[in-house]
Parts: sequence; C-alpha cells; structure tokens
Amino acid sequence: MKILVTTDFSTNSKGGLRFAISLSKLNKAQLIFFHSCFLPKPTSWSEATYALYVKNEKQKLLTRLNKFVESVYKSMKVSSDKIKCVIEQSIIHESSITEYAKTHSIDFICMSTRGAGSLNKIFGNTAGNLITKSQVPVIAVPQHYRTKNCTHILYASDLKNYKQELNTVIEFAKPIKAAVEVFHLTFPGEKLMDAGEITANLKKQFKYNIKLLFKNNDFTKPIVTNLKKAIASSNPIAVVMFTEQRRTFFQQLFLSSTSESLAFQTKIPLVVFNKNK
Repeated sequence: MKILVTTDFSTNSKGGLRFAISLSKLNKAQLIFFHSCFLPKPTSWSEATYALYVKNEKQKLLTRLNKFVESVYKSMKVSSDKIKCVIEQSIIHESSITEYAKTHSIDFICMSTRGAGSLNKIFGNTAGNLITKSQVPVIAVPQHYRTKNCTHILYASDLKNYKQELNTVIEFAKPIKAAVEVFHLTFPGEKLMDAGEITANLKKQFKYNIKLLFKNNDFTKPIVTNLKKAIASSNPIAVVMFTEQRRTFFQQLFLSSTSESLAFQTKIPLVVFNKNK
C-alpha cells in the first residue's frame, strides 16, 4: 500500500502526518510525503534563468520537507527509517496531488483538515475539493489529531450497496486488525431486517469481525450532527464513508456532501471512497 501524505509545513498539517505514520506502522504502508508549490516566473527572466531558479527553490523545499517530516517522527518517538519526500510545482495544488497520485499508483491520499470559513465553503479548498473529486480515496485527518489504540472502524452506510462496499472497507481494516462497525441512520417507513441476524450473516459471509448498528435519525437536527453523535459514542480509530461525486455544478457550489461537511467538523479521521468508482 502507498499513501501520499500532503503538507504545507504548517502545524495544522501535522495531524495528517501523525495518522499516516501510525497507520504505516500497522499495515507496513509506504509513505510519500508531498508538498505542492507555485513559483511564478518574472517576465524579464529567460527560460534558462527561471529553470535554474525552480531547481534551486525545489531543492530548498525538499530539504525543508525532510526536516519537517523528521521532526514529526521524532515527536512521536518513532523511527523514521528511509523518508521519501516529493516537491511538485503547480498553480492548483489539488491538481498536482491528484496527478501525482494517478501516475504513481497511490492507494490513499492523506491530509489534515481544519474548519472552513464561509468563503472557503463557496470557493472550495484543497481538502474539500479532493474529497468531492478525487478518484483515489482520501483520508481527512483533523488538525489536532493524536494517535490512539486501534480497535475498530465505523463504516457509515446508506445500505444501498453495503455488501459491495464492505469488501473495500475490510480491505482497509484487515491489515491494521480493526473490527468494522456498520452504522446506519434509519428513516420513517424504512424496512429493515433484524440487526443481529444481519450481523451474523455478514460475519459468516465475510469471515470478519463485523457488527451492524441501527439508530433512528433525529430530524430536528442536521444529519451531520446525528453522525457526529454516533461517532462520539462509538469512538473508532477512523470513519469510512462513500461519497457521491456525480453532482451538478450548483450542488457542488451550494450543497456540501455529507462526507465533506463531516471532514471539517469531526475529531476522528475520515476515510472517503468514491461511490461511483
């Protein structure tokens, strides 16, 4: 497994690094630490002068990135072994990230998130854009995240394709030896089988430690609030969701997906897969 871990050198970005490092120790994943920069070209410069400038600046950033990553490993008291760092230049950072992920067969993109203001919610930000557009699964980690013992993962499901999606969830959970809790918010008139019976069938079918939980949706509160309450009660190492990316421009502009909204509010890392892939 290869995980692309992005950073802007800020203290806020360390949460993503800490989670990725902890994850790699459990599943032996290869980590690639990534920084995207933009180096504008002065109009008076020749192509040769600009090329030399870019080369020197990228080398400086690479040295800085290595030191930054090493400092996080040191703060966690974890051996850094051989660190792989990459510097890429692009005007649009998420494009640089997705292009690298695509061309280098990256399995997950891991990054920190922080609360988005009103302008960021309208015009987007790197984390939000990746969650709603990336074909590669995104791990969104709260900026103040601290490592914790791995026990289980909470998979929030609409139960439309849960058996197919469970294969993907278990593939992520198995290497880190995490149980899977399938959580579903119920709606009026929704016909559901007995949770205990479904749990027994799922354990038999997937041969894995799976538990199904139902909870009535409180319509007096936003769905994100209900999900946050369930997450707090479960206290998992991570929350897994499958997001709908086939949305119109209007929907993308004004109606944030549940997974995108949750990524900026929850205190637990969120793993987002593309439902349409």
